[in-house]
Amino acid sequence: MKDPNNTRNTMPRRGSPLWIYFVVAVLAGGAACVVALAGLSGADVDALLGNPLFWILGCFIVFGELRPIITPGSTENNGATTSTTFSFAALLYAGLPIAALLQAVAAATCGILRGRSPHRIAFNVAQYTLSLGAAQLVLMLFGVRATPTSLWVPEGQDLPAIALAGAVYFVCNDTLVGTAIALHERVSLVKALRWDLGYQVLVHLALLGLAPLMVVAMDRSAAFVPLIVLPFIAVYLNASVSVRREHQALHDGLTGLPNRKLLIVRTEEALAEARGARARAAAAAAAAANRSGASRQPGAGAAPRLKGAGEPGRRTGLFLLDLDRFKEVNDTLGHPTGDRLLQLVAHRLTHSVRPGDLVARLGGDEFAVLLPTVRDAAAAREVAARLRAALSEPVRLDGMSFDLEASVGIALFPDHAPDFELLLQRADVAMYEAKGRRTGVEVYSPSKDRNSPARLTMLGDLRRAVDRGELELFYQPKVALHDGQLVGMEALLRWRHPDKGLLEPEHFLPIAEQTYLMRSITQYVVESALAQAAAWWREDLTVQVAVNASGRDLLDTGLTETIEEGLLRRGLPAASLQLEITEKILMNEQAYASDTVTALAALGIPLSLDDFGTGYSSLVRLKRMPVEEIKIDASFVSRITASADDAVIVRSVIDLARTLGLRSVAEGVEDPQTAAAVREMGCDAAQGWHFGRPMDAATATDWLRRRTQRAPEPAA
Repeated sequence: MKDPNNTRNTMPRRGSPLWIYFVVAVLAGGAACVVALAGLSGADVDALLGNPLFWILGCFIVFGELRPIITPGSTENNGATTSTTFSFAALLYAGLPIAALLQAVAAATCGILRGRSPHRIAFNVAQYTLSLGAAQLVLMLFGVRATPTSLWVPEGQDLPAIALAGAVYFVCNDTLVGTAIALHERVSLVKALRWDLGYQVLVHLALLGLAPLMVVAMDRSAAFVPLIVLPFIAVYLNASVSVRREHQALHDGLTGLPNRKLLIVRTEEALAEARGARARAAAAAAAAANRSGASRQPGAGAAPRLKGAGEPGRRTGLFLLDLDRFKEVNDTLGHPTGDRLLQLVAHRLTHSVRPGDLVARLGGDEFAVLLPTVRDAAAAREVAARLRAALSEPVRLDGMSFDLEASVGIALFPDHAPDFELLLQRADVAMYEAKGRRTGVEVYSPSKDRNSPARLTMLGDLRRAVDRGELELFYQPKVALHDGQLVGMEALLRWRHPDKGLLEPEHFLPIAEQTYLMRSITQYVVESALAQAAAWWREDLTVQVAVNASGRDLLDTGLTETIEEGLLRRGLPAASLQLEITEKILMNEQAYASDTVTALAALGIPLSLDDFGTGYSSLVRLKRMPVEEIKIDASFVSRITASADDAVIVRSVIDLARTLGLRSVAEGVEDPQTAAAVREMGCDAAQGWHFGRPMDAATATDWLRRRTQRAPEPAA
């Protein structure tokens, strides 16, 4: 179960603590190896080459290196090797030079066959040499000096010496490896050793305990050696099956990355350490403040502020990363290509995070990244930006080139959530914010979380408002600029909140659009607008009423039925109602091509394209849809008298509308100067406070009655 995303083959940065440690360990191991081999005499070499036992031992040591007993929840990189039994037996039987030489050859052979980097191979050779050398020193203290020409077979009274030598070998070997892991993962040595200490003690106790039996068997006859090996084969096979099952339970089958279950475990560990670190930092800061306060003399200045005293401890970060447009790859090139792309993404992510960070796959094209320690949101953004940069490198698969992009959401402990579930939920909120705003990376913000307590309270109030009839329609006129004639009235939704007063749509509709409540609100708006239109038409106030529709509404097949039934029930023509949709809806292929749009066109309901200029609509779609007018967004119109660029944009939209045979309506006209400017540009109609503020139904009716009693004048 080789891990394709393992980063330990990456050469440490020159001058880094891990690089320095590797250099020191390799030099020390090399020196120990030279000293050990220097003690070999010619007779020792002849005995080594002529005794088949040493060749058998060498083969077993190589096999043991290639087939380790894997640590549960890990990969072969952390496994306890069965070569330990044979190399320690060689140390007891023939001394350090033979044991070190055989183990060095085995470690180098295994490293080459497994494709390990040279620095890892050199470190492994040095690690074994130093551990065997430490055990040899203990044996020498007890008077044990074995050589190839003077073989040593232990007796019963030698067991304490062997036990102490084995313990020193284990402590030295585990400390050397643990230190390298701690520096690579950027964790404390205590944590690195504690990860699997109990398992390693148990396994090495069995492996080292078999070494004296191996020596006794070798001294009797080489034929006994294979019998000793049989238990190792059984243990290895059973351990492999057990570890494989555990690995499958904790890792993704396609990419080899940790899955959600392992991510939860690692996150909880990181959060526990972060809580402890913050508690210790807070206690230290408080103690320092007390000492400073006690030592301060009257009249002395304030004690210097400790660095980081305001925010004791560290943060833990959780990223949620989702590939953009990955579904298009699957749909176009098939799932096998998509799977290969996911494997490549996993490799790039793993090799782009910091040592010690964890990359997990949650399913589909969704990945999570755990940062056990991170300074602040800015540092987390830097890591996220590095991940996106790594993914943005072009990918070639099946002769085609892909440009990958991803959206990343960031949540931090303790700033945004106290536990894993909330961290993941809020990273998900931030990720969808990044995807919706096309920013790439977003840090969680409570104000943008539709699941935040404040928004959930608002949702409950809104649900009750629909039942209690607290929603109300206001109406704002659209006026023709060339003659002042009324073009129509736009129905604007308001909420008379019992505590917060009159609320405009931006305060509650974004919440409703994410829930089933939007359908009820849309039905209320359509029914109320049609009822008001019917009332005006009965008074010969033939006004077209416009209502706003969301993308969710256009995917609701019941909208057309509601409108058609409402028109028939009140005897109104289809032209009495207009639907306003935002330009961004045209970007949604599903909404654009929905049956609702087709049915509305067949019914004769005209569409108005609202907030034009803020999206990226296709002219082909614009021409094909039953649009009768384009409303130019107020953000451009309100600045045309002060900004030449905005004036150019507005004029271009007006010309475009005229070319397509559509009516142009300027929104946000609030003063005579702006009204005169858009009229001079050739705009057909306008809407804004200059012509009339939003009015409730009664006020709007009075306004219409007064307007019909006098001839309309050209708009100024």
